[in-house]
Amino acid sequence: MLKKLLPSPSRLQGHWLLRHFGERLLDPRLWALHRRAITGAFGVGIAICFIPLPVHLLVAVLIAIVWRLNVPALYGTTLLVNPLTMMPTYYLAYRVGAALLRVPPQSFAFHLSWQWLETGLGPMWRPFLIGCVVCAVVLGLLGWACLELIWRWNVTSRYRTRHVATAA
Repeated sequence: MLKKLLPSPSRLQGHWLLRHFGERLLDPRLWALHRRAITGAFGVGIAICFIPLPVHLLVAVLIAIVWRLNVPALYGTTLLVNPLTMMPTYYLAYRVGAALLRVPPQSFAFHLSWQWLETGLGPMWRPFLIGCVVCAVVLGLLGWACLELIWRWNVTSRYRTRHVATAA
């Protein structure tokens, strides 16, 4: 079912953002649906979500090529942080960073202006970035471990069911 839903490597190779990677995107290991490629891509994708810049998809492709992870799974996981979930995700990162630095969280009102970036962001950047790094590492490892355990449990239960059925 997944193979029908996933775009073909040649179609993605023509995408304007991915065109620069050329033949590297046609590596079959980047499209394999095995446990290591999928669970690793899921964990790394969650970690990439905490990069506070709009470079998620580019970083995802680079990491997928270098570590031979499943590209569609990595792309799909990076889409967990979208315009609807961005503010709660980054607020969580800020609160985690503030708790780790033992700094009281400050209330703020975001204004898209250069003046706010110069003055309003000043006291918050350090807890925010530390929170992003900590959340990326912890939630990335937790996501990888949970999916790894679920995958192994599913395979083991199907194996047991198949052998019980053949024994009967």
